[in-house]
Amino acid sequence: MKQIWKRVGENVERYRQYPRIVAETGGKDFVFAHESADIDALVTALVRGAFEYQGQKCSAASRAYIPSSIWATVKERMLKEISTIKVGNPIDFTNFMGALIDRPQFDKVATYIEHARNGAGYEIICGGSYDGSKGYFIQPTVIVSEDPKSKLMVEEIFGPVLTVFVYDTSRYEETLKLCDETSPYGLTGSIFASDRDAILKAETKLRFAAGNFYINDKPTGSMVGQQPFGGSRGSGTNDKAGFISNLMRWTSIRAIKENFDPPRNYRYPFMAQP
Repeated sequence: MKQIWKRVGENVERYRQYPRIVAETGGKDFVFAHESADIDALVTALVRGAFEYQGQKCSAASRAYIPSSIWATVKERMLKEISTIKVGNPIDFTNFMGALIDRPQFDKVATYIEHARNGAGYEIICGGSYDGSKGYFIQPTVIVSEDPKSKLMVEEIFGPVLTVFVYDTSRYEETLKLCDETSPYGLTGSIFASDRDAILKAETKLRFAAGNFYINDKPTGSMVGQQPFGGSRGSGTNDKAGFISNLMRWTSIRAIKENFDPPRNYRYPFMAQP
């Protein structure tokens, strides 16, 4: 996004008026769980959000924050669900995942997996394997990061890799702040909680972290024409495709006034002598 603004700015003299940028450029979308979260709903959102379309969605769940008090249960159920995922030809509708779009993207995602495999502070708890011999297939991968600001927690991967940070349950508000500050993006994100106070705190503290904010739902699946979509920060200009405000971004408003009874003297009535 910074490069787009810079490029337009460098060529601003070419335009008849100052240009308006309309852009949606990526995301590092999160799922944030509170200890009161419905675990089955949370696990379903993690699996669908991270691995649907092989994670090749700008809104895909790419990082997750799970409290330590429920992590063991979430991990067990999530790994059980992921073990049932079939990866293969999309013509077979029993396959939940297909191949990545092309070789460059396959190689890029594999590089992140290898970074986690060989780097300190990571644990690959499922997946981590890939095969590009016939199609570009990567198994659904979940990685736990000890560092909440590690490479895999910060950078957009655009593939079937979910990075999890397990936080101290008592540090809920501090971790919300951490989530807000970690990524340069601000596209989508979701909070899972049944505690209304926890939800309200998340809405406030994550106000600028996600242009589309979901409560007890995965951060993907916005339907253009039904639900406005867009993000700010490094994710774009938050123009909300599917909403009337998007149309305004493409126009330069012009006001026209026609006076049918124009004044014929510059003097105002209050200027008259008493």
